[in-house]
Amino acid sequence: MLDRRVSAELRPFADSDEEQVVALWHACGLVRPWNDPHRDIARKRLVQPELFLVADDGAVAATAMAGYDGHRGWVYYVAVRSDLRGCGLGRRMMAEVEVRLLALGCPKVNVQIRSGNEPVTAFYDRLGYAPDGASGLGKRLIPDG
Repeated sequence: MLDRRVSAELRPFADSDEEQVVALWHACGLVRPWNDPHRDIARKRLVQPELFLVADDGAVAATAMAGYDGHRGWVYYVAVRSDLRGCGLGRRMMAEVEVRLLALGCPKVNVQIRSGNEPVTAFYDRLGYAPDGASGLGKRLIPDG
C-alpha cells in the first residue's frame, strides 16, 4: 500500500454524482453491454439507496453498491479512481459497507468477481474474503441492451 492518505468523505450516492460514477465504472472496466449502468443506478435508488456509497474528494473517487436480502449481503460496483488505488480507499469503502450491512443484521457478505478480473481477488483476500464453495449462476429477467 502506498504511504499516503486520501482525504475523501464517504457518503450515500447523490443524483448529481451519476455521470461521474458511470465514467468511473467505465474507466474501471465494470460496465458490460448487458448492464446499463444508468438503469442499475435508477434501480438501486429505489431499493436500499443508503447502501450505495461514494467517496468524494471534490469529485467521485470511489464507489460501492450493496444490498441485503435478509439472508446475505452483496457488494457490487466497487471501484476506485486509478490515481487513488493503493491508498486504502477501497478498504475504507468495503469497511463502511460492512458496517452498514452489520447494522441491518446481515450475517454474511458476498462479492462476485467477473471472469477476467481475477487480479482483484488479492484485494478481497486481504480483507478476509475467501472462496466459499458456491458457484454463481445468473438469469436476466429484464434485458438492458
